[in-house]
Amino acid sequence: MKLVSFSAADGRVRPGALLEDRSVVDLSSFYPDALAVVTAGLKAAPSGRTLPADQVRLHAPLANPPRVFAIGLNYHDHAVESGMAIPTTPVVFFKLPTAIIGPGEAIVLPKNSSEPDYEAEFAFVIGKGGYRIPASAWREHVYGYTMVNDVSARDVQFATSQWSMSKSFPTFCPLGPAIVTTDEIVDPHKLEIGLSIDGEVLQKSNTCELIFKIPELIEYLSSITPLLPGDIVSTGTPYGVGLGRTPKRWLKPGETVTVTVEGLGALTNPVVGE
Repeated sequence: MKLVSFSAADGRVRPGALLEDRSVVDLSSFYPDALAVVTAGLKAAPSGRTLPADQVRLHAPLANPPRVFAIGLNYHDHAVESGMAIPTTPVVFFKLPTAIIGPGEAIVLPKNSSEPDYEAEFAFVIGKGGYRIPASAWREHVYGYTMVNDVSARDVQFATSQWSMSKSFPTFCPLGPAIVTTDEIVDPHKLEIGLSIDGEVLQKSNTCELIFKIPELIEYLSSITPLLPGDIVSTGTPYGVGLGRTPKRWLKPGETVTVTVEGLGALTNPVVGE
């Protein structure tokens, strides 16, 4: 199932299941929002009212996660291009949920940063929570997979040793377009991932290159804090970010950014200035 959040003519945001023809099964008769769907562990859409594609607008599939964990430097080549040591322990920071936007919504570049960057990321969503989860049990705790563009204000990021604020400006967490349940993805560690701006491919890799994969991340995170249903873990970005290019390649108003992950579709957002 592809879990989405959508609105129709009345503007109310509802949970739904996205079908192959882009129509949406309305799940709001059963669940109040997408977080309730994730918590219930629903992975097959029940029969219900179906709206055609031209009558729905997709939003971020999960706008109210308990937390958005993000993993830094989790691809070897990205750590190298960032001029940082290859981590031996996951580098964890947070993106505030207030930064979340959905497909088609604008990334707004703030006036107080001159170095806005892009980062294509594969993410997973916790279904069953838990504390001190062994790596071997990871499949029991993942509900599904989605995409994140970890937009980052690099000048703010490197002004201190803490990264979360630089990653949490409003609109700095494009998410979606859907959460694809685990039964639809055979191996999450063999997925092509990429990012393009106005059609120019700037990032291209595969999730097999992740340093810390989903089992290790679940074990590490849950060894410190109990994971909760709806927690999002964005697993890091591959080589090709603006920071690592010569000259640096920052986001600019008027551009359109597209993140793709094999099996998950495409997440496209325009870029505007504040």
